[in-house]
Amino acid sequence: MGKPWLNEYESGVPHEINADAYNSIPEILEESFEKFAKNDAFHCMGKTLTYGEIDYLSRKFASYLQNNLGLKKGDRVAIMMPNILQYPVALFGILRAGMVCVNVNPLYTARELEHQLKDSGAKTIIIFENSMSVLEEVIDKTPVEHVLVTQIGDMLKFPKSLIVNFVIKHVKKMVPKWNIKNTIPFLRTLDEGDESKFQRVEIKNDETAFLQYTGGTTGVSKGADLTHRNIVANLTQAKAWISQKTEEGKEIIITPLPLYHIFSLTANCFTFSTIGALNILITNPRDIPGFIKELKNWKFTAFTGVNTLFNGMLNNPEFKNVDFSSLKLTLGGGMAVQRPVADKWKEVTKSPLIEAYGLTETSPAACINPMDLPEYNGNIGLPISSTEVCIKDDDEKTLGAGEIGEICIKGPQVMRGYWNRPEETEKVMTSDGYFKSGDIGIMDEKGFFKIVDRKKDMILVSGFNVYPNEIEDVICGYDKVFECAAVGAPDAKSGEIVKLFVVKNDDTLTEAELKAYCKENLTGYKVPKIFEFRTELPKSNVGKILRKDLRGQ
Repeated sequence: MGKPWLNEYESGVPHEINADAYNSIPEILEESFEKFAKNDAFHCMGKTLTYGEIDYLSRKFASYLQNNLGLKKGDRVAIMMPNILQYPVALFGILRAGMVCVNVNPLYTARELEHQLKDSGAKTIIIFENSMSVLEEVIDKTPVEHVLVTQIGDMLKFPKSLIVNFVIKHVKKMVPKWNIKNTIPFLRTLDEGDESKFQRVEIKNDETAFLQYTGGTTGVSKGADLTHRNIVANLTQAKAWISQKTEEGKEIIITPLPLYHIFSLTANCFTFSTIGALNILITNPRDIPGFIKELKNWKFTAFTGVNTLFNGMLNNPEFKNVDFSSLKLTLGGGMAVQRPVADKWKEVTKSPLIEAYGLTETSPAACINPMDLPEYNGNIGLPISSTEVCIKDDDEKTLGAGEIGEICIKGPQVMRGYWNRPEETEKVMTSDGYFKSGDIGIMDEKGFFKIVDRKKDMILVSGFNVYPNEIEDVICGYDKVFECAAVGAPDAKSGEIVKLFVVKNDDTLTEAELKAYCKENLTGYKVPKIFEFRTELPKSNVGKILRKDLRGQ
């Protein structure tokens, strides 16, 4: 698909990438391990591992899986941890052993965990101790045979490792009591894993690398079957896109989004590892003061996050005292970036907030804005290399510029399908091979795409389509509003009306004041009819506001 915009925006970005340049993720990682062996790779809570150390430790872990546990190529292995140094060691070890990684949100309830372990068929789980009580509730109903347990501080320097583990367990009491027999301490796997016995396995690029579960917004959570080719293609696409802003071996990227989320996994962990960057792992990004304190330790060059995280940081008075002099790339994804947040980010950091777009099913990147954009433009960007994006109507007819429809994507990064769910896979694929994103969007004359809203979040007021993103974007521009969410509420007269949930930034804000502001800035049928003030809004593991939960309430 031709991309005439390349001449104007990113002449250095290739039209196409070679998705078959590498057979597997381990092949591309091992190239980085050798090339950047002495470079710092991952840092967390005062401890840094080099690429050489990650290479050695992940081989030991892979050997333990193969030789001590007797696992075979293709076996599913679950990881249930926050951003700690154990994560990349376990992740790379699983992949190097030819096994399938099943990323699990450590905040899952027992019901959610049971479903994912049963659905994936995971035989082994690497889990941090804080979640063990949840696993205990369901383990007998799952195929799990081996439980490898770690504490947050296990890989930190002595005596900090002991202090952190003691405080988390006995002072903060963040580890509920649990009783599962025959568990294996994660550190033992690194002690007993014999890296000389690690057996390299032949991995074909069409074999499964990840079962990456969606959020379950439309019912039961489904596992996106992501192949080695899917991930290699996407990190190659992303690397090509950011190449004009990055230098090999010289980047420091802040990683607050969890590595079990596809955005952080591909963008931060994999893509930046291919250029020898240092990932600063943030274990608890919800602790904004602690997060900002960590930022002050680094001359970081890149930053990824979601709108709610950026907003939370910007509203902390200490954030402006961070050194942003080296920051040259900020990527926002996972949810729509709001203009007031992007504008304030540029004002404080002197660096633009660049919006990107993708989904779990697309590994994830599909569109990214040009890296040299001076200002936020309200768009999700342009299709990345080797990717076709179009707008289709409900009859799968491709629409032209300026017409609203569903964003559809075709490229080497699109998943093979949903794990063991051919009927669900068929529902999201068009007859001409495009993945239907579920997002309503529009394309302009220059080929830039813009999200209007999630298809299922659209509100129908007296026959008029109302998109929550538009309402939220307008209302978050009011300085007394911290954050908000718009949903549809049943109404006998108009079918639905707009209900607005608001978190105040100023306690003096009143409903009458906010309604008056809405009437000044929104067409009548878009003005919320019901206002509800909250102290906080429900969010997903990466900070996306959960409208479905608000609708249910």
